[in-house]
Amino acid sequence: MFFIPVVILIALDQAIKLLIESKITLYERFPVIDGFFYITHTTNKGAAWGILQNMNIVFIPLTLVVAVVLSYLLIKNKDNLFRFAGVLILAGAIGNFIDRVFRESGVVDYLEFHFGDYIFPIFNLADSLVVCGSILLGIYVLFFYDKKERK
Repeated sequence: MFFIPVVILIALDQAIKLLIESKITLYERFPVIDGFFYITHTTNKGAAWGILQNMNIVFIPLTLVVAVVLSYLLIKNKDNLFRFAGVLILAGAIGNFIDRVFRESGVVDYLEFHFGDYIFPIFNLADSLVVCGSILLGIYVLFFYDKKERK
């Protein structure tokens, strides 16, 4: 049943991106908390923080492999923390995969945070899902995964 939350999160991610694209012109910024949090419509053809621009030839097949492997592991592993982490990672990866395949402009980003003079790179819900899922997966591997159970 892990696929239901994955589909819901992907749908939410895509709905927000469609809303951003339809209501905010590219590079337009709206303050939510002035000086700290803005909604800013940008696009990104690379990975996190804009690295590896125009590398869909790598990102698209890599995402497909990760999605298949992670889906298999979600079916096999019964640990709730692992499954929660995997659902977040899978939904985020597929959300950005959809952008890479169907949006010529690239991945839609819109969450912009300022910390004093530092502006954190603009990101989206899918990015947040991958990061949070990866942190939870790290916690699972470090503190809960028991290699003896695997045997």
